Amino acid sequence: MELNARVVDLSVDAILPDRSLVLTHQGLPPNAAVPDHIAALHAEAADVFARTAVPKALWAEISAQEFARTYEGDGNNDPTGPVADIYPRADRLALFAATVGPAVTDAIAAGFTQNDFALASMLDAVASEAADRAAEVLETLFQSTLQADGWHPPDGRVLRYSPGYCGWHVTGQRTLFAALRPETVGITLTESCLMQPLKSVSGVLVAGPLAAHEFAPTYDVCTTCETFTCRDRLRELRRRTPDQKRASV
Repeated sequence: MELNARVVDLSVDAILPDRSLVLTHQGLPPNAAVPDHIAALHAEAADVFARTAVPKALWAEISAQEFARTYEGDGNNDPTGPVADIYPRADRLALFAATVGPAVTDAIAAGFTQNDFALASMLDAVASEAADRAAEVLETLFQSTLQADGWHPPDGRVLRYSPGYCGWHVTGQRTLFAALRPETVGITLTESCLMQPLKSVSGVLVAGPLAAHEFAPTYDVCTTCETFTCRDRLRELRRRTPDQKRASV
């Protein structure tokens, strides 16, 4: 199975993360004063990112039956997991992949090689958040596309799920890549299912009622989770209205 994917050229401005988000994920409390040298370091990293990033993405709608085969992958998924329970409740589904481009990864590696560890680390953090932002842009794009097609449930939401999380084994990347062909936008997969460029993200966009995304973190796989970022994403999902936009392409 190979899907007819839509390629999207993302703007750097659309995916450049806020400074507060980058620094919070580096351990700085949200409302803490930002030291001048940290602010300057972030500004330099953001400038390098803006000059080197070439963000690209693609997505393709997929039926529930087709996604069931894609999700099964190599058969390594957790016997019970959130994704397995969530996607059957969806109204519509789409596979996606996005990247900030190889030059950013090269710049990060060069910084570490040249012993500029502070800048390299900050740039790495900016690029990681930007990749997540790219996925958020695709959530918005998929939702607006569905709404233009007449999808208007009163509490409809789109949220992404990725291999390697929530019971979906990372080897699921193989069947996802076979169906979506992210090589079109320069994203490849290694033998160990690591995406190249490193600052890339892939998965499934799930469109459905808010209740479709709700779950209690009591699955076996939840006991080994170290981040519980799903809880933050669910809180954000509840806060948004169905028509609220987050970022444009």
